[in-house]
Amino acid sequence: MPRPTILVRLAPFVAVLLLASCGEPGAEERDGGTIRFWHFWSEPGQRKALQELIHAYEQQTGVTVELTELSWNDGKAKLQAAFNSGSAPDVIELGSDWVAQFSSAGVLMDLPMDSASVGRFVPYTLEPGMWRGRMYAYPWTVDTRVMFVNRTLLDKAGWSGEITTLDDLYRAAEMVFGSGAYGYGANGADAHRLYKKILPLMWTYGSQGASAGGWDGAVVTRTGDVVLNADANRKALQMYADLARTGMIETQRQLDAAFLQGKIAFWNSGSWLLPKIAATPNLKVEAILMPGLNGQPGVSFAGGEYLAVNAKTGNTQRARELVQFLTAPEQALRMCEQIPEAGFPADRSAYQAPSLLKDPMKAVFARQLEHARMTPVHPQWLDLEAIVEDAVVKVLLGDRTVDEALVDAQEEAEIVLRKR
Repeated sequence: MPRPTILVRLAPFVAVLLLASCGEPGAEERDGGTIRFWHFWSEPGQRKALQELIHAYEQQTGVTVELTELSWNDGKAKLQAAFNSGSAPDVIELGSDWVAQFSSAGVLMDLPMDSASVGRFVPYTLEPGMWRGRMYAYPWTVDTRVMFVNRTLLDKAGWSGEITTLDDLYRAAEMVFGSGAYGYGANGADAHRLYKKILPLMWTYGSQGASAGGWDGAVVTRTGDVVLNADANRKALQMYADLARTGMIETQRQLDAAFLQGKIAFWNSGSWLLPKIAATPNLKVEAILMPGLNGQPGVSFAGGEYLAVNAKTGNTQRARELVQFLTAPEQALRMCEQIPEAGFPADRSAYQAPSLLKDPMKAVFARQLEHARMTPVHPQWLDLEAIVEDAVVKVLLGDRTVDEALVDAQEEAEIVLRKR
């Protein structure tokens, strides 16, 4: 069985970026008709869809939009450098787990919070865009992960029932492994991806106490405390380790490929797989809700794209208008129709548009979004994320027990929080 290797962590986010500006407050607009927008839609189909929307905006307003493509590998570093050098764009696309780092540092402009501006969005998409009661980024699109199931491997192993609970998932994965195939795909040392697999299990186990007013598995609480060394998290990490032993431990990219090759029975992944599954007719696959507990679906990870405005832009009105235009239901829906991996509009009126739900697998994603959570909102989240991921890797490698790994993780997290 392939074994993961431990990745070297990047240096932590340097908070000093955060006081730089792109110009003086009240500065005149650069040329009266041009704004700059940095984004991450760089694949050919993505680029075409965005350019069509931007062209419509330009035709409607007479404003010219200069587009600059970023990559997810180094895009945030480029944004940090741009803020430090005073050359940041007017409008910025940010991943949901990045917003807090920028908003907490004062480099983003606060946006209107009236009901007409924010009341239209799916409620849980708002929190990642907020900091200390103010709104700094509007949600644009939102998506989640579901459990993909290779029915051929389950049939071969002799499993004929449904998979609705975590116990079902483990027993079925064990049977597949016993039949000579990989039962489960588990991310190993895979920075910025592994946490998206372990947090849903922590949320699922932690949510058992939420109805009674207890801790809900949030990991980062509303007061900014971090809860890692908890019974629910021990259960979650033990389940993840048990599932991993029935299958393949690799990176997201390699596990996506292995699942499409028919090697893995259960794989928790995103909508970017849907076109590839459709193009592989011999693969008997279905999408199901994340297995949960006590008759309830499991909680999944939700991520989204957000649009923000540079606090020091000289084009305040036009920058805000572009954000409003792109996040409006018509434009967001058009984006998601043309780019399957974009997911769903964050605007509630277009969230479950029939054009997005005609694919039965895509419809499962919409249902899972009703049982999903977004990355904890914390300016030091990437530091905390690295601590969580390292704890998981140590357990998978057998370097630490579940209890030891979570005790260590809690101590490391508290050190990080004290440094702030």
